[in-house]
Amino acid sequence: MPMVVRTYALRGQTPVLRVRLTRDHLSAIGGITKTGRLFMQMQERAYNAEDVVRFLRMLLRKISGPLLVIWDGSPIHRAEVVKQFLSSPMGKRVHLERLPGYAPEVNPQEQVWNLLKRRELKNLCCRDLAHLRQELVRAKERLRHRRTILQHCFAYALDEV
Repeated sequence: MPMVVRTYALRGQTPVLRVRLTRDHLSAIGGITKTGRLFMQMQERAYNAEDVVRFLRMLLRKISGPLLVIWDGSPIHRAEVVKQFLSSPMGKRVHLERLPGYAPEVNPQEQVWNLLKRRELKNLCCRDLAHLRQELVRAKERLRHRRTILQHCFAYALDEV
């Protein structure tokens, strides 16, 4: 479904968004660094614990040294396969901090999702999942080049703590 936001139109010509309703969806998982680097993966099904491990492996390949991961208390984050990965030699580089479930505003990635939905993808109606994936990749690339804004997402979350 498109994120409908306020827009402008000629008086008497109200803009109308037409969207074909389906049960298809695109799931995304992402992360942001304090320096404004943005990481994201997408797939056409819901994420499970194995997918979370795959994302963590990707982060470990792209980021050197110890990795601090701040995430919410989702059950897929606490699954046995995630615990096994974290106890493996590769997973030893990862340090986890859990966010409180009642305060999504302290999660920097939530600020990124908000920017993507309300600014980069606002009022967008996609034909199908392939079109949505293409538009999301483009939006992510536009946002990736705006490091100052991404750093502000991180700083805003720290100010809320």
